[in-house]
Amino acid sequence: MASMQAHSLLLPMTGVSIMSSSLRKSSFKSELKLNANTRTTTTTTTVRPRDSTLAGVWRKIQGADDWADLINPLSPLLREELIRYGELVAACYKAFDLDPRSRRYLNCKYGKAQMLDEVGLGGTGYQVTKYIYATPDVCAPIRDRSRWVGYVAVAVDGDARRCLGRRDVVVAFRGTVTTAEWAANMMSALRAADLDPAEPRPEVRAESGFLNLYTSNDGANRFGRWSCREQLLGEIARLLHVYRDEEISITLAGHSMGSALALLLGYDLAELGLNRVRPGGEPAPITVYSFGGPRAGNTGFKRRCDELGVKVLRVVNVRDPVTKLPGLLLNESSGGRRAAGVACYAHVGVELGLDFFDLRNPAAVHDLRTYITLLKCPKHAAKEEDVKLFDEMMEKARKMVQQQRRKVVGWPWQDMARQVGNLVQTLSLI
Repeated sequence: MASMQAHSLLLPMTGVSIMSSSLRKSSFKSELKLNANTRTTTTTTTVRPRDSTLAGVWRKIQGADDWADLINPLSPLLREELIRYGELVAACYKAFDLDPRSRRYLNCKYGKAQMLDEVGLGGTGYQVTKYIYATPDVCAPIRDRSRWVGYVAVAVDGDARRCLGRRDVVVAFRGTVTTAEWAANMMSALRAADLDPAEPRPEVRAESGFLNLYTSNDGANRFGRWSCREQLLGEIARLLHVYRDEEISITLAGHSMGSALALLLGYDLAELGLNRVRPGGEPAPITVYSFGGPRAGNTGFKRRCDELGVKVLRVVNVRDPVTKLPGLLLNESSGGRRAAGVACYAHVGVELGLDFFDLRNPAAVHDLRTYITLLKCPKHAAKEEDVKLFDEMMEKARKMVQQQRRKVVGWPWQDMARQVGNLVQTLSLI
């Protein structure tokens, strides 16, 4: 990774230099933004009168008030936005080339200009500006580890921007697919994030596997020369500079592992102060939409995200085991001093709970299409007998972790990975 100086950071491939957050930080209230009634399931852009669209209330929909009065019952406008962002994440899976015979194997099937059209989202009003690659630094003989994990896009269509009420910069991430990513997922110890070199915060810790995926590079590969982090910071800095005179939102969305990457990016942008587009002005709001996401850091990480105003809405199937990991035993619900320690994992943000489990297809509890379907059809709930079986499975997993903790000096997620990892991988849950 390119080195960062104590007081400034030259972002790769942009020529944009930003001052370190320690020189520019001041308290601020993040107002979060979301995109609007432009449905991604069609190929046309739906535009409505301003008073009935997102344009007038997008800050509230985006989480400025932590989605107060919008979750229960779920606001129809928020539901539409979640479905739309979910479809933008699903595009990562649709466009990912899994054919070993293809020259684009484990990369995107399409060029940037055609990708959204090819996956049926050409009418959303967004333009893809950059593809993002990640390079897990894992101890395994894995050739060509740099793989396509998502993309950056910006709202460029005039009608779509009017409907949204602002210029929206979107980053979408897929979940785990490759063997190298699986290996990174199993690197579960918490370690200091240390993303702002001018102001280290040892109490802010992230899951080492996700941090590894976010910060590692591979100079021997043309896709891995810059780390996932450097690619993202460079492109977002460029877009914020180009549109610095406009009202801008930063929306980060991901599924499973991609949710963790989105959260790390949101924290990184806010910690560095990169979202402060105009000196003295309001920072561009940062919103993270997490679909079936695991815990990405400890209580210190959660606390710092809250302080920085990073807004996170976690869409969670309550029967999805991935959303309960890492930290199956030691987490934000543990209570007492244990929950306040640096060793305790914690979810960030507000939870929107869904409920689905099908005994005939247990892997569906984590599938992104299931999440989107549940948002579209909320009455499709879990059957009582399936729920009972799921609860029994999770209780067995907890007991296995408790039995093994005395044998391994490490985190509950490490124990869980050893005991239940094969099951989770077999079901393709992460």
